[in-house]
Amino acid sequence: MNTKIQNNNILLAFLALLGVVIIVAFIGFFFLGNKSEIIQGQAEVTEYRVSSKVPGRILEFRVKEGQQVKAGDTLAILEAPDVQAKLEQARAAEAAAQAQNEKAIKGVRHEQVQAAFEMWQKAQAGLTIAEKSYKRVKRLYDEGVMSAQKLDEATAQRDAAIATEKAAKSQYDMARNGAEREDKAAAAALVKRAQGAVAEVESYIRETILTASAPGEISDIFPHIGELVGTGAPIMNVAILDDMWVTFNVREDLLQGLKMGSELDCFIPALNRSVRLKVDYMKDLGTYATWKATKTTGEFDLKTFEVRATPMEAVDGLRPGMSVILER
Repeated sequence: MNTKIQNNNILLAFLALLGVVIIVAFIGFFFLGNKSEIIQGQAEVTEYRVSSKVPGRILEFRVKEGQQVKAGDTLAILEAPDVQAKLEQARAAEAAAQAQNEKAIKGVRHEQVQAAFEMWQKAQAGLTIAEKSYKRVKRLYDEGVMSAQKLDEATAQRDAAIATEKAAKSQYDMARNGAEREDKAAAAALVKRAQGAVAEVESYIRETILTASAPGEISDIFPHIGELVGTGAPIMNVAILDDMWVTFNVREDLLQGLKMGSELDCFIPALNRSVRLKVDYMKDLGTYATWKATKTTGEFDLKTFEVRATPMEAVDGLRPGMSVILER
C-alpha cells in the first residue's frame, strides 16, 4: 500500500514538472521568440569651424562655450603686428604712386616751361641774325666782292641756326604738353596696383576680428588667450542647433522596411518622449565597421549601414549626443 502511494506521488511530481516545462516553453515561444531588437542612435548637429586667414595671437574672446550667438557677432580678436606693419608699407607705396601719377597728369613745373620758352626765343633770335648774315654775304658774293668760302660759312651758320631753333621749339612743346599718354597710363596703373595691395592687407586686418557667419551655439573653444594660432587653425566650433539629425548604425539584416523616406517612431530617454523621424540618408560604413558572420564557416558577412533621420517636427530640448532608441 505504501509503495503504491509512493509511486503515485512520483507520477504526480513528474506530471507537475512536465506541465511547468510546457508552460515555460510556451512563454519562451510567444514572448522571448518575438523579442524586438533595440537599435541605439544619437542626435547629431551641423557645426562650422571658425578660423583666421592670418597667423596671430589670441587677444580677446568675446564669447564662452555654450553661449548663443547671432550672425555677425564678434567671437574673438587676434593681434597681428606684422600684418599691421605691412599695411603701413602698402599705404606708403600707394602715396608714392599717387604722387607720381599727379606729376604725370600735371606735367613739368611752370619754371621749366618758361625756361624752354626762353631757349626757343633765343634760338629764334639767333636764326634771324644768321638769315640776315647769309643774305648779306650772298649779295656780296653775287657782286663778286665776297669769296665762296665766306658764302659757305654763312650758309652753314644759317643751317645750324635753323636746326637749333627747331630743337628749342620741340623742347618747349614737350614741356608745355607734359607727359606722354603712355606715361600717364603707366602712372595710373601703378596707383591701382598700390591700391590693390592696400586693399589686400586691409582684408587681412579684418580677418583678425572673427565673427559668426551663422547663428548657433559655441560648442568648443580650443586655444587660450595669449596663445599663437596659425593660418587656418581651428579656434572654435559653432553648432547650428536648427540643423539636427539622428544617426543609427544598423546591421543589414535589420534594414527590412528601412529605406529613403521611411518614417520611424523612436524614443528619447533623456526627454522621456517619443519622436517621429524621417530617413534621408543611408550608406554602408565600409569594411572597418562592425560586421557579423552568419555561419561559422563564414559564407557571407552582415555589414553595418549608417542611417540618418531628421525629426519631422522641432523637438524642444533635444541636444547633440542624446540617445535615441529605435525598436525593430
